Amino acid sequence: MITFGLICEYKQPPDKRVAFPPIECHQIKTLYANINIIAETSSDRIFGDELYKKEGITVSNNLSACNILFGIKEVPAEKLIEGKTYLFFSHTIKKQPHNREMLKEIIKKNIRLIDYECLVWPNGSRVLGFGRYAGLVGTYETLKSLGIKNKTFNIKPAYECADLREMIAILQSIEPIIKKQNHKIVITGSGRVSSGAEELLKAIGIKNVSPSDFLSSNYHETVYTLLDSHHLYKRKDGELWNHEHFFHNHNAYQSIFKPYTKVADILINGVFWDSAMPQHFSKEDTKSNGFSLKLIGDISCDIEGSVPITLHDTHADNSTMGWDAANQCECEPYGENSIDILAVSNLPSELPADASVGFANDFIKVVLPELLKPESEMIKNATICEAGRLTEKFSYLEDYISI
Repeated sequence: MITFGLICEYKQPPDKRVAFPPIECHQIKTLYANINIIAETSSDRIFGDELYKKEGITVSNNLSACNILFGIKEVPAEKLIEGKTYLFFSHTIKKQPHNREMLKEIIKKNIRLIDYECLVWPNGSRVLGFGRYAGLVGTYETLKSLGIKNKTFNIKPAYECADLREMIAILQSIEPIIKKQNHKIVITGSGRVSSGAEELLKAIGIKNVSPSDFLSSNYHETVYTLLDSHHLYKRKDGELWNHEHFFHNHNAYQSIFKPYTKVADILINGVFWDSAMPQHFSKEDTKSNGFSLKLIGDISCDIEGSVPITLHDTHADNSTMGWDAANQCECEPYGENSIDILAVSNLPSELPADASVGFANDFIKVVLPELLKPESEMIKNATICEAGRLTEKFSYLEDYISI
């Protein structure tokens, strides 16, 4: 018998998501007779303890009997149980300083750590993630900021919505207002985030146009275009675009996004970005008379990253910061001349029930069978450490944990 444990999320403010909602726990136990599940008692989780009990799941404040423990966010060092297997988003693979001590404790306690972020398909794309929900919520919140900025509508924040269905219904009720404002929205990216953003715009009937038409045409309604990597970057040496080359040689490319900053007034940014990649524009560019962007939903939320005027992240209850282009500094949002940036770093947690169900379904379908195999390449490649040491793939973290 294998016993799974669902961790109570310890980070503050609390994250209401969970790896397996009650119904999905019942599904796992139905599919696998040799799996038992214990949910750690929690007053913060979007699904209350009683819902787990209703599905026949044990609720306890003691997970010591569990073999494998599942969470969402990082686990405080003092809460880690020695010798167990843990799965959660550890946020250590980029050597994040704030999680160094946690990883050191994980190794000290002989814990096997499997990071959801590192579960990938053979082509390198991630198996699991909350990107779709980041795209959905981020786009909703961007439109919410649009209503405030234009003083045309006022909708409640996503975290006050019961679910995705209510969120879409709210936007559909103001759809005519959004369409008549003749905005030009550009979405960047090609992954789950941009797909979620596009899904929400389609749900309220916003028209999709090609990148070339977006640049050259005027419209009598709000429209959007979607830019993949080959629309955003070109090779510095003038050679033809090659996705594989781009993936391995980010610093060999330059941005070709600037034309869109002269015709779009809203940017929904969902690109993957690292420091070797060019920014969409510079801070100085925002001073130009031709710079037309007035509202940016920076869902990627890389600080001074692809969007250089994302100076820090924001929070769900105060989601938007302002940028004063003339003085090149932060200002209050929603001013007459401010460029307003939404940069909430944990958007999926604003739609915790839907996000948890989506995550669990993907896990059950793809990852769980791999996890239960005696040997799995997918699981091996996502294992950061075990038996008191870093695995070979993640040995580059040695200097990170030695500090």
